[in-house]
Amino acid sequence: MWKSPLDDKGVEMAYAKNQVTKVMSFDDFVKHISDHNGVFTRGTVKGVVSDTCSCLVEQLLNGFKVQFGELGIFSISLTCEPAPSLKEFTADNIKVVNLLFTPGADFENLRNKAEFNLVTSRAVQAASIKALKEGADVVDLAALRSSASSPSPESPSDPDNTPSGGSGSTDNTNPGGGPSTGGDTGGEDMGM
Repeated sequence: MWKSPLDDKGVEMAYAKNQVTKVMSFDDFVKHISDHNGVFTRGTVKGVVSDTCSCLVEQLLNGFKVQFGELGIFSISLTCEPAPSLKEFTADNIKVVNLLFTPGADFENLRNKAEFNLVTSRAVQAASIKALKEGADVVDLAALRSSASSPSPESPSDPDNTPSGGSGSTDNTNPGGGPSTGGDTGGEDMGM
């Protein structure tokens, strides 16, 4: 359950949040690719993917947009501070080179490819494990709800504490709060 903090008259409503089970390492991803295609060894796949990343960066910095098959198009944009005149504008005004990604055909309809399962939130999972370790027979869900509504001391950049960062799903308590508008979905469990 989540209510927008920007709307004083808003009411709590149920939202789905994606459950991220882990961050897959580069080596695990390479192994996954090589296991799907018995022709190439892990070393070959790792070399090709590493070279692909290097070449992608090189071509983006050369001013190209790179179409990566059905994956999508990669490009860059710049974040800069303005200068009063062209004469005063220098490369030092450019603060960030941003990577842009426009999804391709493989990402057009992930909704139809995804499976959704109702699961408990991360807070409920953690409370259940704590109760088991302490030998308790009951988990106080009401206490979890009230603690979720108070400000969290955790960093807002913590992906397990933000609405769209891919943390726990709802079980009608949704301690993480908020609708998921992004994050990693890739076929993972999503609370409803």
